Amino acid sequence: MKAVVWHGVGDIRIDEVPDPKILEPSDAIVRITRSAICGTDLHLVRGTMPGMQPGTILGHEAVGVVEEVGPAVRGFSPGDRVVVTSTIGCGTCSYCRAGYFAQCDTANPNGPSAGTSFFGGPETTGPVDGLQAEYARIPFAMTTLVRVPDVVSDDQAILVSDIFPTAWFGARLAEVGQGDSVLVLGAGVVGQFAIASAKRQGAGRVFVVDGLPSRLDKARAQNAETVDFNREDPVAVVRELTGGIGVDRVIDAVGVDAQRPSGGPAAEQLAQQAEQFGQEQAQAAPEASPSGEQWVPGNAPSLAVRWAVEAVAKAGTIGVIGVYPPGFDRFPLGDAMNRNLTIKLGNCNHRRYVPRLLGMVASGAVDPLAFITQHEEPANAIEAYETFDRREEGWLKTVLDVSA
Repeated sequence: MKAVVWHGVGDIRIDEVPDPKILEPSDAIVRITRSAICGTDLHLVRGTMPGMQPGTILGHEAVGVVEEVGPAVRGFSPGDRVVVTSTIGCGTCSYCRAGYFAQCDTANPNGPSAGTSFFGGPETTGPVDGLQAEYARIPFAMTTLVRVPDVVSDDQAILVSDIFPTAWFGARLAEVGQGDSVLVLGAGVVGQFAIASAKRQGAGRVFVVDGLPSRLDKARAQNAETVDFNREDPVAVVRELTGGIGVDRVIDAVGVDAQRPSGGPAAEQLAQQAEQFGQEQAQAAPEASPSGEQWVPGNAPSLAVRWAVEAVAKAGTIGVIGVYPPGFDRFPLGDAMNRNLTIKLGNCNHRRYVPRLLGMVASGAVDPLAFITQHEEPANAIEAYETFDRREEGWLKTVLDVSA
């Protein structure tokens, strides 16, 4: 079969690889009908998430049809339409039973202390071959697969594989409640769903900070109050709009690939920290291998969390769902402590939220289709990766139409 395969930092290819097979009784084989390219995939190619093994199939989002099930799989049969949850959990360990599927004691082949296991990730996550392929082996299929309601299309379901639940989880981490003012840092597709999630969890006002006009336009369509960090100082604006207090909650949907403003008052202020950010970039992506404007890691890795701490009100809460790699240790801890802030962060427990969010899509409460900006054939996947990586206008979410 064909698949998108990681060969090195800055080096991904479409390869012919062996078809997956049932390896454990709890496995299933799924024929992929939709996959997608995620910002996390870009971390792997840019080098801001280290430890990738050459030959690993990329991708952690998929919708498909069950082709084969292992003898221990109950409740699924060949022909069932399913969404694949991005993180893998066994469903029976103490963590899974408590809803912490991303910290399953069993799923990660590296052992109970290894942390999250997800498709298409680095060695510390398994590695488990990913979902940007024609077929995929799904471990612990009874937990990792969720049946797709007939009224939900593949295009709608693909965004419930990772993006929507991750954003919903971010709002939960931030403890969004009735009437809260919420700041979302980053208006990419996760940020867009964070706006939608915050509103549906009770937020009274939602602000969003980004530097791309097309993303800010999409956020305004959700009635978010937008701030362009290339034209304004986002912390000063948010404080002004909240009577000098700051917001109640912040969701960091950016992570380690944050970019410094290219102009405006924020750029002038941050120019003094250029050396510091350069050190952070070297720490976050020591093996980075940019080629011109391609595969360039973010030039201000800690900027989003610093803005979060500065913009939130005293005793406020910050939820971090943007990716930060193991070993990255730049955080304004003293400022956070002395303002009594609560910071929660982590990888989404997808299986905990996917069934509910599929129900919301099925009922019409949320329509994810507005956030898909590109459809590509798998043969064009590398070109799509490159364009998405360059942070070009209009590229919010790319879906790969693997098969009809």
